[in-house]
Amino acid sequence: MYGKAAICLTFVILFLISCSIYVGTVDLRSYFFPLLQSPPVPPLSLCATDRPLRVYMYDLPRKFHVGMMDPRSSEEGGPVTMENLPPWPSNSGIKRQHSVEYWLMASLIYGRDGEEEREAVRVSDPETADAFFVPFFSSLSFNTHGHNMTDPETEVDRQLQVELLEFLQQSKYYQRSGGRDHVIPMTHPNAFRFLRQQLNASILIVVDFGRYPKNISSLSKDVVAPYVHVVDSFTDDDPPDPYESRTTLLFFRGNTVRKDEGKIRVKLAKMLAGSDDIHYEKSVATPNNIKMSTEGMRASKFCLHPAGDTPSSCRLFDAIVSHCVPVIVSDRIELPYEDEIDYTEFSIFFSMKEALEPGYLVNQLRQFPKDRWVEMWRRLKHISPHYEFQYPPKKEDAVNMLWRQVKHKLPGVQLAVHRSRRLKVPDWWQRKR
Repeated sequence: MYGKAAICLTFVILFLISCSIYVGTVDLRSYFFPLLQSPPVPPLSLCATDRPLRVYMYDLPRKFHVGMMDPRSSEEGGPVTMENLPPWPSNSGIKRQHSVEYWLMASLIYGRDGEEEREAVRVSDPETADAFFVPFFSSLSFNTHGHNMTDPETEVDRQLQVELLEFLQQSKYYQRSGGRDHVIPMTHPNAFRFLRQQLNASILIVVDFGRYPKNISSLSKDVVAPYVHVVDSFTDDDPPDPYESRTTLLFFRGNTVRKDEGKIRVKLAKMLAGSDDIHYEKSVATPNNIKMSTEGMRASKFCLHPAGDTPSSCRLFDAIVSHCVPVIVSDRIELPYEDEIDYTEFSIFFSMKEALEPGYLVNQLRQFPKDRWVEMWRRLKHISPHYEFQYPPKKEDAVNMLWRQVKHKLPGVQLAVHRSRRLKVPDWWQRKR
């Protein structure tokens, strides 16, 4: 009797085990054959997910960032938070155009609700970070600590760069990737001028490549940012007939004495003189002149953007937020977010050679179809929020667009890091073949 009961019980137990194995609730391999277990599935690449970029921001002393905005702030202790972040000075004038570094830092400090609308969020644990942000205001440092190399104040800028480089080289996270996953803003052409070469592996935030050799900065690894516009945004641009309401055909107001490609400005001044509906004026950036430029752009159909000391300038982005169709004259310009935005939908491009052909540029503008111009004007109104730097940040504004651009660069970073770990000799792709 007991034997039959034992046999029945054994049969029931074997039956239950068989069912468990079939439905997958019990994995006997994990008990008896641990080496046959499947390895854990690695996490998906960041670009294969829709989650925000996780960014670790180094906690640098205030002298590297907000302390340059207010000397009193540099003496305060403790980290910069939402409660004590100083606003960008309203009287900063032309310095505002290079303030991308401030707005990127501010976007990470902002920690309130709305994470689902943000492209990047700050993390406190560097082990969980996708990228590392270095909050050094290198452009403001150049503007604050002496422009001329012989100026004694320049030594302050150089010393900040030396201290920052020493700090990064001691960071195990910088060492781990060789700095490749570190994001460093350098939007002024002379930003980080002394030791720029030492950071050539990092993701640099630049406005163009005019002052950067190819071994330091390139489109493949770096992010092109817009200048921060200095004119006020045109928020109530809704006339019955926008084309006829803008009586000036072509507008330019700015410095006409420039280097490199910018030498074309003097030539254009002579070529465009004498037309009543063309406004081409030499000026410098003062508060009153910025106000006059705001009014002039809003009253113009086309805004001229010739190259300056470097291929790009703030004027292009002033035109965009003024809904004035940009006329871009440069052979070497690179533009922000160009993997997402087609600039030919709202801008007109001329080569240097075309622009210097007598009458060619103006004739093209005079013959430009009204309906096509109106389409461009509408497109400018639609995309202009992508060029707004603001705090708190808003969905699809400039900082969120830039963080998404950084996200796009990370697969290349991961490729470079993984290859560097297994290469036993210098990269053969760099050799002459």
